[in-house]
Amino acid sequence: MRSSARGEQPLYWVGSAKRDLLAFPEAVKDGIGTALSVAQFGGKHPSAKPWKGAGSGVLEVVEDHDGNTYRAVYTVRFRWAVYVLHCFQKKSRRGIQTPKPDVELVLQRLRLARQDHEDRYGKTKRGT
Repeated sequence: MRSSARGEQPLYWVGSAKRDLLAFPEAVKDGIGTALSVAQFGGKHPSAKPWKGAGSGVLEVVEDHDGNTYRAVYTVRFRWAVYVLHCFQKKSRRGIQTPKPDVELVLQRLRLARQDHEDRYGKTKRGT
């Protein structure tokens, strides 16, 4: 396990998110990895956008590569850690809307992340 730099929050992966990210093309992994690193230091990468459907503190990074679209959804909602909730390739060719199963999975994993954070750190939110 590597040591954290000063001010760096730990990054936790929920469910299969890390395994899913590792299956992406290298350029996509690099782009998403950079955005997650910025989040760990309390910043917001220019490619990170609010993810609609879960309220504040949930963001997504969208990377396009070879005609495919890849997404990583993460949360900075909790005070002591960043959680990666879901990494997936968007397969739908209709519009930009996230497929319902992916939305439901993100919401389920957000609940798991909240529980994990409370188990590790007690009941706190970012900024409290």
